[in-house]
Amino acid sequence: MAIQVKRVYEAASQADGVRVLVDRLWPRGLAKATARIDIWARDVAPSEALRRWYGHEPDRWPEFRRRYFAELDVNRAALNSLLEAARGGTVTLLYGSKETRLNNAVALKDYLESLL
Repeated sequence: MAIQVKRVYEAASQADGVRVLVDRLWPRGLAKATARIDIWARDVAPSEALRRWYGHEPDRWPEFRRRYFAELDVNRAALNSLLEAARGGTVTLLYGSKETRLNNAVALKDYLESLL
């Protein structure tokens, strides 16, 4: 069981396991035919309001995580397929943001690992 995080624009590899896009919006400039995405889990992405509020401002990261985790707490049903996939092998959470350290996929990975 492993959960990884990777930018969706990076090349897919065998080590990715199940590739899950965790953004609400499709990544710009990425053709669906070449994306190699197994699951598009829009329902586990932060709400539009939260995403806009955060705006990748590093000083808002702790509050973003708190609010995002609260959204996830009330949306557990949407997480079930991700949890099952993670229990069965490697899952790679894919994101489109240029921000590599403080993004929703990183926060979601922490959230999921706390449940496993």
